[in-house]
Amino acid sequence: MRHIPSLEITQKVKELCIKAAYELGKDIVGALEGARNKEESPLSKEILDEIIENAEIAQKENVPMCQDTGIAVFFVEIGRDAAVDGNLEDAINEGVRQGYSEGYLRKSVCHPLTRKNTGDNTPAIIHTKIVEGDKIKITIAPKGAGSENMSRLAMLKPSQGMQDIKDFIINVVKEAGGNPCPPIILGVGIGGNFEKSALLAKEALLRNIGTPNSDRELDVFEKELLESINNLGIGPMGFGGRTTALAVHIKTAPCHIASLPVAVNIQCHAARHKEVVI
Repeated sequence: MRHIPSLEITQKVKELCIKAAYELGKDIVGALEGARNKEESPLSKEILDEIIENAEIAQKENVPMCQDTGIAVFFVEIGRDAAVDGNLEDAINEGVRQGYSEGYLRKSVCHPLTRKNTGDNTPAIIHTKIVEGDKIKITIAPKGAGSENMSRLAMLKPSQGMQDIKDFIINVVKEAGGNPCPPIILGVGIGGNFEKSALLAKEALLRNIGTPNSDRELDVFEKELLESINNLGIGPMGFGGRTTALAVHIKTAPCHIASLPVAVNIQCHAARHKEVVI
């Protein structure tokens, strides 16, 4: 059994919080640059140029790329031969507390009814999974409210097929319009149950843009959806154009014979996620 000090987890989480807010992934920057080169609208080209420049300034100046530094969402894979010396959730929350303070990141977490701010962006949302090995992998995916608020979940009938799923996804994007700060990335979860489909959708957002779906049929479906969504004409920041979405990523899971859950988790162009293995 390998023992991992909770203080080390706190330190790594603090660094992840800051790094995720400052550095946009190369796959996302590359997708933005590719979209800019294909865009036909002069205004949309200008907007994409500004989004790319904003990401460059954020990394160079060590400042947040967006004023909404999000609620801290974590995916933690714990090796069955790894033991944390202390409480894992407490260690992660302390890392969030330190990271959001030292990184000058906006604290956005509050009580759902009184709206009183917790003051330190905790508690984080933490998903854990037991895996083989003696290490712990921590992935952070800070999620802003603009895109999260446009996300939707539907419990479709099992008799409904691919076309109904496609129609639901496209309608979610159409109704969202420019609110989630497009160009967006869509995480889609199909199957499982009510909460599982939502989790699948969020996990799907962690896949690097440009990486094909391992399921060939789903890979084709993703490309069809992307084309249909970009034909909506919403465009960058909702000002029109051919770049409404950069990618559609789908994850599936078996579901009950009497249900067909479909969740759409919309992610804005500031698709922040970083990971570390301890």
